[in-house]
Parts: sequence; structure tokens; C-alpha cells
Amino acid sequence: MPSSDVILERMMSLHPKVIDLTLDRVHRLLAALGHPERALPPVIHIAGTNGKGSTQAMIRAGLEASGDRVHAYTSPHLARFHERIRLAGELISEPALAALLDECVAANGPEEITFFEITTCAAFLAFARTPADFTLLEVGLGGRLDATNVVEKPRLTIITPVSVDHQQYLGETLPEIAGEKAGILKRGVPCVVGPQSPEGLKVIEARAARLGVPLLAHGQHWQVWTERGRLVFQDETGLLDLPLPNLPGPHQIQNA
Repeated sequence: MPSSDVILERMMSLHPKVIDLTLDRVHRLLAALGHPERALPPVIHIAGTNGKGSTQAMIRAGLEASGDRVHAYTSPHLARFHERIRLAGELISEPALAALLDECVAANGPEEITFFEITTCAAFLAFARTPADFTLLEVGLGGRLDATNVVEKPRLTIITPVSVDHQQYLGETLPEIAGEKAGILKRGVPCVVGPQSPEGLKVIEARAARLGVPLLAHGQHWQVWTERGRLVFQDETGLLDLPLPNLPGPHQIQNA
């Protein structure tokens, strides 16, 4: 079997590199693969403009410290594609990745699909076949039409701070972009919302109200600050005194 690098290069050449936001191609391939997205361990789905990766990393660290086995999907990678897929805490192996990519290419056949879409399907296959306690999914772009947004009933959704980015795909204004990020909200599924502008939060709150989503918004339901070299978290149940996160930067306080 060719190496994963060879298969990935072939996929980059065969499938469009342009961003074309739709879920139709992902649904088609997942159906051909037997719907692995329906067999994932409980999903925590993370969208937003800033801090998605750091937020996911800290959630993973906390869950693993408590003894949970955690799958994680993130993008982009720094050095090798393997970094995008963690199976029960470990980076996916070369033989496993190569086999999954080959299986997805065969199932997709001659149909058009983007690189991110087909590799997301490969990650779902890996997650569905490997026992774990949680699955952390980081949105690639936007939310509503992102390839990760095919899980019908996640355990929790998270929206980190939203700002203006990728306007050619997500809309020209911050409310439009916030609406795309809020597309990951699912009926009745709780959503934790990081610090937002008033106009962005208004859009998220409106969608949450329509779907009956319990919203836990920064500044309303929880807040966090530093005091004497410690992180202090407060919600309706009281205060938590915690160590500061290891990741550098004041913004990591909110991500934590």
C-alpha cells in the first residue's frame, strides 16, 4: 500500500483545492462508508475565529488527566498530516492513516470532493472504529457548512471568540460570520460561548432560542480572571481556584 504522504499528494491533485462550502459531498461519502459519524464517541464540537485549537487542547488535557480516552480532530497541521488525528490520545499511526485514506478514496470513486472533506471522513472512520470516551472536533472553516458539522447530536458545542475573517466565504459583517459559526448549534444541546461582541452574541442567542439550546455565555453565566498568579473561574455554583494554563498569552485565560 502507498504511504499516507503519497495518497495525500494524489488526493490534493485529484480533488479541488478551492473552498466550496456544502455538506452534500460529505453526506454522500459518509453514506458510502456506512455512516461512521453516527458511531462516534460523545462529541464536543468547537467553532469560532480565535482560540479553537487552544481550547480543544486544554479540554483534551483535562479529560485525559481525569482518565478519559479522547479522540481529537484539528487543522491545519504543523509538520505532518498525522497531527490532525489523535486516537484515544495518540497520534494516528502511518499504517492506519494510509489504510483509511485508501479506503476513503476507493469509496469516493470518481466523485468530486475537497481535500478537507475526504480527510474529515477518514478521521470519522478512525474515531468510529477505536474505543474512546470523547471525541473533540475542531471546525475547519465557519461552522454551518463545515465538513465536521454532520454530527446530529453532539454532547456539547463551544463557540470561541468570533471576529471578522474569511469574508469571501462567511459573509462581510460580524453578525453574518457569527451566524455561520452558530450553525453548529443543535436542538437541545448545550453551548458554551466565549467572549463575544454584543452584535455577535445577539446572533448566537437568537439561534439558541430558536433551537432550545441551553446557552452558557461568558459574562452572563460564567466569568474568569487571574488573581495572585492563579486562575479564578466563577459560575452560578461558585468559585474555582485553578493553576494558570501552561499555554502562554493572556488570551489563554479565556480559552481555559
